[in-house]
Formats: sequence, C-alpha cells, structure tokens
Amino acid sequence: MYSLIRLPFAAVTLMALSFFAPASVSESNPATAVSVITSGNTNKNRSAEITEKYSLWQLQTEGISIDLFSYAMKGYNYLNEHRRLNNPGIITIIDFSKPSDEKRLYILDVFTGKLLFKTLVAHGRNSGKELAKSFSNAASSFSSSLGFYVTSDTYNGKHGYSLRLNGCEKGFNDNAYKRAVVVHGADYVSESFIQQNGFLGRSHGCPAIPSALSQKIIDVIKDGSCLFIYSPVKTYLIQSALLKS
Repeated sequence: MYSLIRLPFAAVTLMALSFFAPASVSESNPATAVSVITSGNTNKNRSAEITEKYSLWQLQTEGISIDLFSYAMKGYNYLNEHRRLNNPGIITIIDFSKPSDEKRLYILDVFTGKLLFKTLVAHGRNSGKELAKSFSNAASSFSSSLGFYVTSDTYNGKHGYSLRLNGCEKGFNDNAYKRAVVVHGADYVSESFIQQNGFLGRSHGCPAIPSALSQKIIDVIKDGSCLFIYSPVKTYLIQSALLKS
C-alpha cells in the first residue's frame, strides 16, 4: 500500500507536449487548437504553454488543478511520443484527491480543450471510504491503482458493457489487466446512492462510473486513449517512470 501525502508540483519537470491537432481543428478554431512545442524549448516555455492552455480551457472552473493537469499532460505526452495511443485525441483524468461524493472524472478533447464528460467515479473498497487513501497493484487487494493506463477493447461481462485497461507503470498498475480492473457502469455510482449513504459505493478496484453514462463514456475513450488515475501520493509522484521521463 502507498501512503498519502501532498507534494508540491515544483518537484516535477515538464517535458515538451506533442499534441498534433488535425488541420480541420486548427483551421476551424485556431484560438483553441493545441500548438506543438518543440524539444528545443526551455522548461520555462513548456510550463508557460501548459499554463496558457489550462487558462484558455478554463479548467480551474471545472475543478481541475494546474498540478493535476500538468502531471496528466506529461504522461500523455510520453505515451503519445512512444506511439502507445491509438486514440490520442482523448484523455481521461480521475482525481482521487477528491472525495467520492464529488464529480472527479474528467474526459477532455486534447485538441480543443472541450470537456466532454465530468462525472462521478468509484474507487476500490480497500482504498478507503469517502476518500481513497491507500492504493495497491496486488491481485485480490480490492484497491485502486494509481498512474497511467491505455484503454483497450470492450466486452460484455457481469457488469454489462465494460472496457479493459492496460496499466503502463510497473509496480503501480501493471497488474490491472490480470486483476480485471476495468471501466464499467454500476448502480452504486449515483447521486441517489450519495444521498442515502453520504458517499459512493466502492468497487473491487475498478474505476466504476454511472450506469446511465457508461456506454457513452466507454465508446468515447475505448481503443487506445490515455487514462490517468491521480492522488498526491509521495511514492508514486517520485517513482513514476512516466513523470520522471
């Protein structure tokens, strides 16, 4: 298990973003299309670019912190540069620093900055009650796992239409596929459940989402998009290979 601690973002050095907006996006809406930052730019310029997009897209008003956005873009960039993303236009960010009664799953169009979804998401049963405080990569831990994932294929299982995930970070989430950690809908992920209990129900480690939105969300993020599960855990933020790249 990993312990929870808040770590200032200054500890992480940002690398160049490699967002490549299609011509149609750039031509139709040049004010919001993401520009390419070349590797020759300084860290200061790269940080400024991230800050600019964060402000332009008004992510603070949606509850996404600049630290979270910067971490997410760093890992996204690594996966995209290494050709791991077949669906590079989408990123899913899950903020487990927030309690489960808040909407803490965000799906962004990285070409335009449009927020496609903002909704509830459950954490694992053994990660905590209202707040996820501990995380594990172990089988049968019933805990959530931090880090970057690439979405895979869909299937119909005991939770209905579901989406497999490939964990990209050794020691943190690389057992996700074997553990059957998937995106699926669940009745315990709802406002009515929160009203009755004060917090969401919990999964066996899956990032479970509202049943009413599950098919729409899965169809948007499936087949090779980036998914990032975040919590300010010192061990993860220091040791993550993607954040150190």
